[in-house]
Amino acid sequence: MDELIERFLKYIYRKNTQSEKTIESYKNDLNQFKEYLTSQSIDSFESCDRLTFMNFLATLDHLKASSIARKMSVYRSFYTYLAEYMGIIENPLIGIQTPKKSKQIPDFLFVEEIQEFLNSYNDEKDDEYRDRILFTIMYACGLRVSECVNLEWKQIDLNNRIVHIRGKGDKDRIVPFYQGFEKELLEYKSKFWTKYAIDDHVFVNLKGKSLTSRGIQYLMDKHAKKIGMHMKLHPHMLRHSFATHLLDNGADIRVVQELLGHSSLSTTQIYTHVTTAQLVMAYKKAHPFEK
Repeated sequence: MDELIERFLKYIYRKNTQSEKTIESYKNDLNQFKEYLTSQSIDSFESCDRLTFMNFLATLDHLKASSIARKMSVYRSFYTYLAEYMGIIENPLIGIQTPKKSKQIPDFLFVEEIQEFLNSYNDEKDDEYRDRILFTIMYACGLRVSECVNLEWKQIDLNNRIVHIRGKGDKDRIVPFYQGFEKELLEYKSKFWTKYAIDDHVFVNLKGKSLTSRGIQYLMDKHAKKIGMHMKLHPHMLRHSFATHLLDNGADIRVVQELLGHSSLSTTQIYTHVTTAQLVMAYKKAHPFEK
């Protein structure tokens, strides 16, 4: 069984992704399935019938529906691979429905909260100056954390105020930024980047190395606590806020879809629910009977 898993992982790596994290996730899911089969004295994937797989799913009932759905997607892909390339036609997933994932309203910040967060940085300190520019471009362009980590100066067109992004699945998109921010980027490049950088990455630490996703999360948490923002912040909230505020101010949803780099409009449509949440929040803050 180990050999089949390894073959499948190599196939997925070559065909669909170059992400080590994705491959590691697939490997963990398949090993979990294999260990369950072994515990039931089943020594091959083709010997797993529908009832056995249903019993395996029952061991995952502590997980969220989204996590189970992701695992089932891996197992379906695995058995499809076994049928197409290994001649193993038994597929215990046939007829088993994937649990529906509940759509959660994304967390977002009000414009005033973003301004409070960004304006509280001390530009006299190099690291805080960098962080302000970092989180500003995340909100200004709706960038993912990974896109900021990988962002290089050659992707930024300062004259036309455009950032060229290669996002998930190597999908390219163009995102503009607001007038005046090009001057801030130029100043940042002159004052901070030229002082520390050792390559073309825009956001680097004080040793010149590119920031990491975890590092950016830490920097955001640290600053939020420092200024007394009593909420759990994560960098993706700036991307959520970017989409929410554009829609709230009348942007066409298909334009927002392109700016976010979503392949499906349904992914973007979740942000239309946020406006309702925002109305409720505003009501609670303003209505006399809510006080």
